[in-house]
Amino acid sequence: MARISSLAVAVCLAMASMSPMASDAFSINPRGVRVSTSASSGVKKIAFVSEMESRNNNYGSVMRMSSSTEEGGNKSVLVKKPDSAVELTITASAKATQTAYDKACAEVSRTITIPGFRKGSKIPPVVLENALASQGQGKNRLKAQAINDLLNSLLEPALKEEHNLEPLGQPSLVTPAELMAESFKPGQPLELTVRCDVWPDIEWKKVEGDSKPYFGIKASYERDPFDQDRFNAAKNDLRERYATTVPLEDQQKALAMGDACNVNMEGWLAVETEDGEITKGDPLPDIAAGDNVEIVMGPGRYMDGLVEGLEGAKVGDTRTVTVSFPNKLRDKTLAGKKALFDVTVLDASTRTVPEITDELAESIRPGLNKESLEEELRKAVDEQGSETWVEQRNTAMSKSLSELLEVEVPDTLVQQQVQEKYAMMMSEFREQGMADADIKKLITPENFQKYKKIEKPDVVRDFKISMAVDEIARLEGIEVPSYQVDEQMENIKKEQQQQGGDEEMDETMVRRKIETTLMRRLVFDFLAEEADLDVIYKDQAEPEIDEALLDQLAKDSLDRETASTGKDTNTVVEKEEEAVAQTEVPDDSAEEEANLVEENVITQTQVNDDDSVEEEANLVEEKEEEKKEENNSSQFDDPDMDPEERAFNILVDLGMVENTPDPDSPDYDSSKDEEMAN
Repeated sequence: MARISSLAVAVCLAMASMSPMASDAFSINPRGVRVSTSASSGVKKIAFVSEMESRNNNYGSVMRMSSSTEEGGNKSVLVKKPDSAVELTITASAKATQTAYDKACAEVSRTITIPGFRKGSKIPPVVLENALASQGQGKNRLKAQAINDLLNSLLEPALKEEHNLEPLGQPSLVTPAELMAESFKPGQPLELTVRCDVWPDIEWKKVEGDSKPYFGIKASYERDPFDQDRFNAAKNDLRERYATTVPLEDQQKALAMGDACNVNMEGWLAVETEDGEITKGDPLPDIAAGDNVEIVMGPGRYMDGLVEGLEGAKVGDTRTVTVSFPNKLRDKTLAGKKALFDVTVLDASTRTVPEITDELAESIRPGLNKESLEEELRKAVDEQGSETWVEQRNTAMSKSLSELLEVEVPDTLVQQQVQEKYAMMMSEFREQGMADADIKKLITPENFQKYKKIEKPDVVRDFKISMAVDEIARLEGIEVPSYQVDEQMENIKKEQQQQGGDEEMDETMVRRKIETTLMRRLVFDFLAEEADLDVIYKDQAEPEIDEALLDQLAKDSLDRETASTGKDTNTVVEKEEEAVAQTEVPDDSAEEEANLVEENVITQTQVNDDDSVEEEANLVEEKEEEKKEENNSSQFDDPDMDPEERAFNILVDLGMVENTPDPDSPDYDSSKDEEMAN
């Protein structure tokens, strides 16, 4: 059984301390709770219930907005909150508040020591409060305890009997008991408002055209192509299994491929002499030889050389055959070695392998025909390699399934799952060599909240999928056969023994995980039968585009452009930006820019000689070339450009493909159509 290090446990505890409800007196197991009455003491306590039991108890639950109990006239009002939370306001009667306060006083009287009073005697409440205050426990300690006891006694009928609900996580008073104690007066009615998460109701989205919302799920996944070679081999194996043999009419006919014979075999290890001759060595064990052994004359069936050595033999012949044992033979003393066999042919038969027909299918199982037999065989072959694609199929279907379920996921469950993931992440950091001191620095409320924000979408989706799978199994009556669970348990135990593990296994937990895994598989197999699946076989998938290669090609293209102009790209861009800033002309105003550049040239001619004018004209020409280069760069660097388009532009720039003109363009030259057609 996998165990978490002590540091990881500390992380879990640290996460629990981050919760604002961690110190509340009504801490409840996240898996679900039930308020029950102890038979021995009569004190009402919080008890644990299973997750599934809590969920089942909420099917068809109706939340009444207000009601009253028979005991003492206590009333409760329920208000639904987001994320499957509720606020329950219980109005405790005057009699109930007085009873709770008296009970708190009696309990404290049995434990406190006050001069002039015996333990267990009736001590005035004022004396008790003053004594507790002097001990640093606060003057309102009695009242706070009475409020907690009061809530404990009223929570069960309010939640279960009136509203048919089971809380999740940690129900907590909206106003802490310590603050409520300041205004609490025994013998007067008191409102207690508690907030808690509850198991959400399951509601499916309406899907047109299907009687059940989870039928017709649309999903797409990629898988390996169907293994046709394996299918053909399976058909041949089936045909071979139903082959028939008839003794040869002429027993002196030479054995040929496709025939069958019974032989006696005696073998020896092969020994090579100095002259290179193969001779008989030590006798082979009985397991490698035998009498009345059936041999089917066909390649690849037995040890290399056996069938080939018998080809042409007749009944009564004895042949010495040289064979080679397979390298993967279980008996490592023989694996890969050569041997000699004396093989005596006892009888011979012709062998007929049938084709797969309706008659053969009917003989295999009544009601079966050729088409249905091949379909079953195809399905069986596909399932043999299903481990490579079923998980991808189920993952694709899971995403669609989660979108069909409308449910608010309680924050209690999100918090619990994220805490477990966070703790495991810290444990992995430690296994990777991170120092404990550095790990502890990561364990902060701020870091946890950041991590929770990242993980919450995945946790919510997984919870929806889990709820959907459980609900479908319930509605469709899908159950995991007990023998399958037992088989898996035995396999796990054997594997643990083989690995020499001495850790004690929690069989109850392991069995539950096995049942969950098998149930999930059964449900998804059921859904796949009714799903609308788009299967993309890998040989049909579009080739992946190498982004790194495209980046390198784009860089090489720009480097060549830079080399051809003899100028650095950055310098070109800087000069162009400077020129644009001086002229303050928009990029798309080409005509105005040309005019301004011309004016600059004229201005310069007034102060410079003719060579300066010529130099300025060259500069203008260089700017135009630099601008083209920048445009070429932008066509590769656009982050919104489709990868295929980006790849095409690079190939065009490299001259590897020609950019075909658009016939719909007004600049299209149709005079070259005939030339292109030829």
